[in-house]
Amino acid sequence: MKTKYIFLLIGLFSFLPSQAQKETTKGIEWSAARGLEYSVKAGFNIGGTAPIPLPEEIRAIKSYSPQLALSIEGAVTKWINADWGIQTGVRLETKSMSTNARVKNYSIELSVAGEPPLVGRWTGNVKTDVNNTYLTIPLLAKYKLASRWELQGGAFFSYLLDGDFSGHVYNGYLRDGDPTGTKVEFTGDDTATYEFSDDLRKFQWGAQVGADWKAFKHLTVNANLTWGFRDIFKSNFKTITFAMYPIYLNVGFGYVF
Repeated sequence: MKTKYIFLLIGLFSFLPSQAQKETTKGIEWSAARGLEYSVKAGFNIGGTAPIPLPEEIRAIKSYSPQLALSIEGAVTKWINADWGIQTGVRLETKSMSTNARVKNYSIELSVAGEPPLVGRWTGNVKTDVNNTYLTIPLLAKYKLASRWELQGGAFFSYLLDGDFSGHVYNGYLRDGDPTGTKVEFTGDDTATYEFSDDLRKFQWGAQVGADWKAFKHLTVNANLTWGFRDIFKSNFKTITFAMYPIYLNVGFGYVF
């Protein structure tokens, strides 16, 4: 997440608890009488941006590392009756990961210092870093399963604020143009980088399902799975030949006013 968003999250984290401790305002009382409920939530995302199913070019996942991916959300729920409600809100979140994979005939464009870009098919190791910050609006149906449990499910719509999809290759070779092209080897400490951040799609949407557990009167523990239905890359981006989807589990806590 970019530095400015980190400072924004810190500010919100420090501001919200002090506000939550204040007495319920007349406005909240008025809203509660009309079936409206307000909450703030904070948590972290863990998951990955991955092709489904795994393409034949990716022969093995050597390592996976989740990165610091925070989220903060303000939400409002309209309870239609004692059991059912509709929730929406605004969420600022990061979805990030780091992976190391062994690939064969992997379509890629590489940068080597002082040389023109190399375009072709890579066989060897690929290190990828993804760090995307989104502004997300969920639209969910809520169901009170029990006095302490609420289930929710629906859709989410996201706009990419900052995106990073980059990495490097090592211990392998590139076939120039296609799998039968001229062979360019990278051995030892030789590496080449790639950067596809400018090719990321701005809008994403998908499904969200999860549950809230009321630990205390106002404090909840939350878990939500989001699955993006659109390829993270623009439709005219052809370097990577398969679609990649953001699939992340968000775990955190919330305060219900």
